[in-house]
Amino acid sequence: MTGTEYQELIDEACALLGTPATLEGRDFGLIAYGAHDSADDRVMDPVRTRSILSRRSTAAVRTYFEGFGITRAEGPVRIPPDPDAGVRTGRLCLPVRHGGVVYGYIWLLDDGATALDDPRLVGASDVADRIGTRLAAEARAGARLGELLRAALSPAGRSRELAAALGAAADGPLTLVALAPWPEGRDTPAGLPGAIAVSPMGRGGPHGALAVLARPAGARTVGMRLRELFGGAAGVGGAREGVADLADAWTEALAAARTAVAEERFGGLADWAALGPYRLLTALPDAAPDPAVAPLLGAEHRELARTAEVFLDHAGQAARTAAALGIHRQTLYYRVSRIERLTGLDLADGEDRLLLHMSLKSGRLRGV
Repeated sequence: MTGTEYQELIDEACALLGTPATLEGRDFGLIAYGAHDSADDRVMDPVRTRSILSRRSTAAVRTYFEGFGITRAEGPVRIPPDPDAGVRTGRLCLPVRHGGVVYGYIWLLDDGATALDDPRLVGASDVADRIGTRLAAEARAGARLGELLRAALSPAGRSRELAAALGAAADGPLTLVALAPWPEGRDTPAGLPGAIAVSPMGRGGPHGALAVLARPAGARTVGMRLRELFGGAAGVGGAREGVADLADAWTEALAAARTAVAEERFGGLADWAALGPYRLLTALPDAAPDPAVAPLLGAEHRELARTAEVFLDHAGQAARTAAALGIHRQTLYYRVSRIERLTGLDLADGEDRLLLHMSLKSGRLRGV
């Protein structure tokens, strides 16, 4: 179902009751909202405004609303105002259900003017039922694509069924976006703009990761949106023609997400193509720090480790390193001598520099 069709249905609910309405999925992501001409500033209820502007209600608002039993309700639920929670105006919640499962909610601004036995609510509930039927069908289709995506990313790499299910969407360049962590049991996001298929994955850290199939041109936008909605770090894999090599793109996306955690300069979102040395380092198995470098990685030598990394990042150029660290050049020389004494490495030697640089970057990936 298109966004326009959902918009038409929510406009119908607004017209029936003469009050502003919004439609959110069960993950509290905004699907549609109805316009309402009024001089009443209650229309600008902070929670409603934030939902429209950010396309999602906050976790705190979700907890507040779910406390009224909306996930189990089969009919309208009245929710009183609570200024402390940002809910300036009371609401009627019409659960959007199908087959005994809640798929979303219609929210109507209402401070008690509408009785729960108001006959107009029968018509609005019919709208909710029609929306529920459509959301359920989309959820089934999305879940099936998610299963096929997960299978395509498995060691067996079963991608033919995914290609068949996607049809023409399987043609042309594709890539994967990884968001980590993704806790087990968290709802899979639906209606994510730019997403072709979405699936939680067991790989990607202690809490797993979310895999999103997307076009390369829109992949960074998908990654930014995921971070806005769920936090964590996102990585974008390299582009692939079709679905046959998506498992490799997934490995790259995970590596990029891991690097985005380690390196602040990526701002929480990294592309495989821009990882530089981390393309190699993320492919190496985790191992104990090299014995020469291990003493430098202790918490008591964090300043020296940072100095060594910046020094090597700037190819050993003292002036640039001192400027980057905001210290005097003589202070830098003193720290470099301490680093050499602590590790036994000669920072004028190319191989010693390489060993130290790789060890420091690998330590960053391990969170040392």
